[in-house]
Amino acid sequence: MWGENLPHWIGDRTLYAMDAIGDAGMSIQSVPFTSFDDQAAWVEQVLSGRELERAHLVGHSFGAAVAATHTLHHPGRVASLTLLEPVMVLRGLPASVYLWSSLLLLPAPQSWKDRALAEIGGVTVEEVRERTPMSVMIDEGSQHYAAPTPTPRTLSDEEWGSISVPVRVDIADDRSLAGGEEAAQRARDLDKGPVTVWPGTSHSLPMQAAEELGPELEAYWTEHDR
Repeated sequence: MWGENLPHWIGDRTLYAMDAIGDAGMSIQSVPFTSFDDQAAWVEQVLSGRELERAHLVGHSFGAAVAATHTLHHPGRVASLTLLEPVMVLRGLPASVYLWSSLLLLPAPQSWKDRALAEIGGVTVEEVRERTPMSVMIDEGSQHYAAPTPTPRTLSDEEWGSISVPVRVDIADDRSLAGGEEAAQRARDLDKGPVTVWPGTSHSLPMQAAEELGPELEAYWTEHDR
């Protein structure tokens, strides 16, 4: 899902793109999760195993919630934190997301499920139905892979206040699952930033704004290299 973004940084940065534990992919999970904090422990195992003393941590959606939780518990490993449409950690999910998600588990017509995936992902139904390697993987994973993953939680003001590393927050202005302008304002109130609300974007913000985000994030990481 980072295919639109990685070309902007390959050759300039050493990149580690990890398949999420608890989701379909090539990573192998050896023990069950007991809480969402286990997601942070997994990221720490990866960074430690690669002998990375400090890294710029970047996450989108669920991955951003993982990145934020890891930074909360392991701030010494993080040079900067970039959160793109982070779910839950700034503001709870809209009620509509739970409705659309439940539809995916029911024996409903495929057309309904296509609509649900479009609403959750912030894309059109036509994009969901387009058969690309990415869409095929998502479809196969949703049908044949089942590994219950603990849900992220909204971090308290005190927890956000304890995160002293530089934090960048990018929010979509349409069909945001991160909380939209309210989430952006909370980040500003918490003195986290820069905070940007991107016009004409949905929850698929990193792919939709890849050309603009590429140089912006590179400059942000360079500013906080140390």
